[in-house]
Amino acid sequence: MWMVLAAAVAMAPDQVAIEAAMADSAAGWNAGDVDRFMAVYSDAPEASFVTADGLVRGKPAMIARYRARYDFADAAKRGVLSFKTLDYRPLGPAHALFIARYTLTYADGRTVSGPTSLVFRREKRGWKIVADHSG
Repeated sequence: MWMVLAAAVAMAPDQVAIEAAMADSAAGWNAGDVDRFMAVYSDAPEASFVTADGLVRGKPAMIARYRARYDFADAAKRGVLSFKTLDYRPLGPAHALFIARYTLTYADGRTVSGPTSLVFRREKRGWKIVADHSG
């Protein structure tokens, strides 16, 4: 039990903040609120999302992509999003790498899951994703 407690105590405050931001992002998805889901992304024009189709740059383009691919008004079509942390590494005082497994669970029991590798940057409004590599 001590080892579990030590691991929880040892979690860096930045990791706690990033995991909280990711939990709020998932809550936005699950509520059908694309703006809340995307609030974890930087507004910087160089923010990027690497997909199987190529590079998407800038938050407005990312939001447009999500709206075109998912029906945020219909929970059955959107699915329930969750993240499981796989790795967290500071990349200096203003950046961090967060690796997780995302899972979308649909009402019919079907799931879609894959890895996501996210680079966060500390900004005035908190930790924000500046690079997203999701598979």
